[in-house]
Amino acid sequence: MARPKPWEVDDELWAVIEPLLPRIERRTRHPGGERHPDRPVFQGILFVPHTGITWEHLPQELGFGSGMTCWRRLAEWAEAGVRPRLHKALLAELRGANALDFSRAAVHGSRIRALKGGAKTGRSPVDRGGTGSKHRLITDATGTPLAAALTGGNRNDATQLIPLLQAVPPVRGKRGRPRRRPDVILADRGHDKYRRLVRALDAKPLIARRGTEHGSGLGTRRWVVERAFAHLHWFRRLRIRGEVRDDIHEAFPTLGCAPICWRRLVSLHAQQRLAASRQRSRTAGS
Repeated sequence: MARPKPWEVDDELWAVIEPLLPRIERRTRHPGGERHPDRPVFQGILFVPHTGITWEHLPQELGFGSGMTCWRRLAEWAEAGVRPRLHKALLAELRGANALDFSRAAVHGSRIRALKGGAKTGRSPVDRGGTGSKHRLITDATGTPLAAALTGGNRNDATQLIPLLQAVPPVRGKRGRPRRRPDVILADRGHDKYRRLVRALDAKPLIARRGTEHGSGLGTRRWVVERAFAHLHWFRRLRIRGEVRDDIHEAFPTLGCAPICWRRLVSLHAQQRLAASRQRSRTAGS
């Protein structure tokens, strides 16, 4: 059996995505051409950032529609708030399957070049002053992305800690109140004021103090966010920003988080089925 392509959306995942998409009624007067189906367009939107091609070079023979159709649909769905709702729905599925660990969260940022400039860019302090942006990511203790954000490449990590923590949505999936705040926050060095702000959000900061030597031991637990970035940057359009509009590029990290969450959920269900099958075999043999 051939492995599915990264941009392919199976029936189970589409059952989660489809109810979140806005319903567009076709005009009765001057209806124009028939609207391309949402499912292949969604796959086309995933195909472009994963392969790194430009929108206008999206192959027509794949059946995803034109590149401009995918681009317009992405802008339409971004305006309708589909991306955060999709991520929130997948996180709820994971929490319902006991696959989210809120005992701690790890925060990190990754700089990228922005070839065409645009909003949420800045002169990078580590790339000869070139224009760049920065992806921000917060994950749970297992490396599952809880929230992603885009800022200018010149923004300090410590200043973005609180906005990123506040971007974590309330995650349902179990009875009772939704979970939003991790117990412990692991982050790079920062001023004491950020520790106070983290405590004000009912979380415990575990942040190395400025001026201390490296080797604090936090890396043994923060590597999960580095791994999440490695998975996220499988999408080639996330390694170098080519979009001037920040809302279009900002859609890519969130869309990249969705397959990560879904693969984790599928893997968990496969493990559970395997465990149940082994249990039945042991019961039958006894």
